[in-house]
Amino acid sequence: MVKTDKNIMRGFLVLTYIVIISMLVFLISSAFTYLNTGADRSRMLHTEVAKETLYLPKMNWATLRNEGRKMDSQTLLKIEQDYLNAWYVKQRAYKTHQTTGIDDYYTENARKNILDFVAQQQQQNVFVNATTLSHQPTVEFFSEDGQLVVLTDNNVVEYKQVYQGETFVVETTEKADYKIVLLLEDGFWRIRHLVKESVETVEDAVETKTLEALHFRGINYYPQATPWDMFGDKFDIEIIKTDFTILKNANLNTIRIFIPYEDFGAATVTTEKLKKLQQVLDAAEQQELKVIVTLFDFYGNYDVLNWTLTQRHAETIVSTFKNHKAILAWDIKNEPNLDFETRGQQNVLAWLETMISLVKSIDERHLVTVGWSNTESAHVLQEKVDFVSFHYYDAAADFSKNYANLKAKINEKPIVLGEFGQSSYGGFWKPFAGSEKKQANYFKEMRVALDAENISYLAWTLYDFEDIPSKVVGNRPWRTNPQKKFGILDKDGKRKLAFEVFVE
Repeated sequence: MVKTDKNIMRGFLVLTYIVIISMLVFLISSAFTYLNTGADRSRMLHTEVAKETLYLPKMNWATLRNEGRKMDSQTLLKIEQDYLNAWYVKQRAYKTHQTTGIDDYYTENARKNILDFVAQQQQQNVFVNATTLSHQPTVEFFSEDGQLVVLTDNNVVEYKQVYQGETFVVETTEKADYKIVLLLEDGFWRIRHLVKESVETVEDAVETKTLEALHFRGINYYPQATPWDMFGDKFDIEIIKTDFTILKNANLNTIRIFIPYEDFGAATVTTEKLKKLQQVLDAAEQQELKVIVTLFDFYGNYDVLNWTLTQRHAETIVSTFKNHKAILAWDIKNEPNLDFETRGQQNVLAWLETMISLVKSIDERHLVTVGWSNTESAHVLQEKVDFVSFHYYDAAADFSKNYANLKAKINEKPIVLGEFGQSSYGGFWKPFAGSEKKQANYFKEMRVALDAENISYLAWTLYDFEDIPSKVVGNRPWRTNPQKKFGILDKDGKRKLAFEVFVE
């Protein structure tokens, strides 16, 4: 027995010795490898800015007729990347008081001014949220040795918000001309001088259009099997065509669909998603259905430094489909007022205003609106949109009063009820809340009020759904189960009592 114990102890000690030696060999070899390969230059120089898509203002290069050395396209692209990165790291420093990356994109003399300004901000507890939205640069001079370049950048549109602590102070939009000198150092085109030569305040003068004579009678649409994932892997245009035929035969004339920001590729919209959207719009046109396209679904950042990314997203989609005959309107964002508390009302409204202006500048034909979640917020930005759109899920008996309160705040703008409805769910989690009969009565009462005011409207929604993604209302059954039963058709496509009331 004693001998056995000694053998076990001896074996344990040998095993421990082997493990320790193995760990020491691994650590030594790792250190040796690091010292022989050198540090990762991208980490050392903080070039993560260049590796990620963080900043994409509109760049319109003027024709190059520069003096000195001829500029090749590869060099010009590198200059553009470093120049925009220089803007980005400076704006990030003014927002956060963190100066990471400044050394990479500014020479020693140029960075001193930035560091001094950041230090002054810290003393005064001031923060500046800023971005540039568009640039019109050209190369004026490129040295023969390829080490120095002089740019002029005209009509640079800059947006700024200034905060004292957490208190908003002021916002401005400016258009400025710059002269820039860049030096090639350590593989970076660093700014040596950046001089603002002229500046003017930009006044937003976006024109609004008159609502078309069409009276909306429609539905917020998702295919039954793929709610909130209409353009995903299970996309089936034949199912969508069948549904559009149902809507047409029900004498409805408008649908509202949703474009998820991330799913469509965020700043770089994918060709695959554009093709799917093209098919949906073509199918709607075949059935003479007009389409309200709601952009930026499931987007909720609004940070000023991200504005250029969202602008490239909207620019791609709107410019691609601005001439499609099925398009009725662009809905910039679904229920953005729900983000006021968490993202800041000032940030949300500023983003919306800028996005409205962008969409209108690209598409001068079609209407633009914002889908507010209630009557209380719907008057906001009314001077910017072409028609006011609001959602209503409260009691039908209170609709006329709430609508009258909203109408009193609106100055001669058409008003559309973009979403309304009631769940027919009356199961375990809400046993007395709903039924098909209650849902039908709700639609009947709402139809009386809507017809009396001659209001255009779109109901929520065509189908009952079997599954609700957690990103919509979470996972709690008392929230998800009622959300499944808002359709005027059940999950098998059969008409519910509300269908007859809604389409009569």
